[in-house]
Amino acid sequence: MAKKDFKDLNRRELVDLVYKMMDDDSNGAEQLPAAEEVRREHNKLIYRAKLRKVLTSTLSVLVVVAAVAVLVSTLFLPVIQISGDSMEPTLNNGDIILLVKTDKFSTGQLCCVAWQNKLLLKRVIGLPGDTIDIDAEGNVSVNNKLIDEPYVINKSLGECDISFPYTVPDNKLFVLGDRRDTSIDSRSSAIGCVSYDQMVGRMLFRIWSAN
Repeated sequence: MAKKDFKDLNRRELVDLVYKMMDDDSNGAEQLPAAEEVRREHNKLIYRAKLRKVLTSTLSVLVVVAAVAVLVSTLFLPVIQISGDSMEPTLNNGDIILLVKTDKFSTGQLCCVAWQNKLLLKRVIGLPGDTIDIDAEGNVSVNNKLIDEPYVINKSLGECDISFPYTVPDNKLFVLGDRRDTSIDSRSSAIGCVSYDQMVGRMLFRIWSAN
């Protein structure tokens, strides 16, 4: 091989060449590096090549997993953090919860509502066609039946500017916060009943509690 050709070899190729020359030409061995030194360098390069391959493969897998996780979170299982105290004591400010996207809701379920570029956590109280009544003490009746609300500590009529009994319109849900004295919800015309298009999903479970 001409002298200028050696400049075109990378480190791995050069070591492989020396390693092969040592095996093929014992007469020139004394002019070459020690056999053990060449073997160590040869094995080191092989190890580095394998390590690069493993790291590249692992990184590719992690990128795919991260992309899938983001896709699933966006399309099916959104994760949100609670801001505010309208759902106390059930949920506290700073809690992190997992939602599931659905178009099916039932009375008593916790749900996430999109409203004016904000996400609100409320509880479904009335479905389309239900008649809602709330007395001055904050007791809630649905279709003339008083509902049991163990999740409410201090009952209150709260921020309310609608007249009762109130019938929930078609394709709408009547929602309330658990902290009735401070929550702004379907009792107020500022929010009113929410449409199914506004529903981000219902709560699946709490991932982390701020308390």
